[in-house]
Amino acid sequence: MSQVTLISGVERRRVWSDEQKQALVAEACEPGSSVARIARRADLRPSQLYRWRRDLAKPAATAFAAVTVSPEPLPVAEQPVLVVELGGAVLRIAANASPALVSTAIRSLRR
Repeated sequence: MSQVTLISGVERRRVWSDEQKQALVAEACEPGSSVARIARRADLRPSQLYRWRRDLAKPAATAFAAVTVSPEPLPVAEQPVLVVELGGAVLRIAANASPALVSTAIRSLRR
């Protein structure tokens, strides 16, 4: 014989306030804490805590970078052809740089 569970009444999702989410995420981020244990105590899944942590993180600033174009050409031997400044980092790209090297260097700036 199998067991049947009846749920009476209206089943609905729980609503967590931002303060509750922030408190649980902060607790999960403490050194030595266990996300699984915190999730079990709050009766939710660990993946929910990870999602809240991602959602509550400050969004990355997305904007266009300022570009300055110089009317006089730069000598190739003395100065780079392209200078990229991003987040305080400066990348100077020489005229003879390979495309693979340039793409790897630009990807490393995003980290």
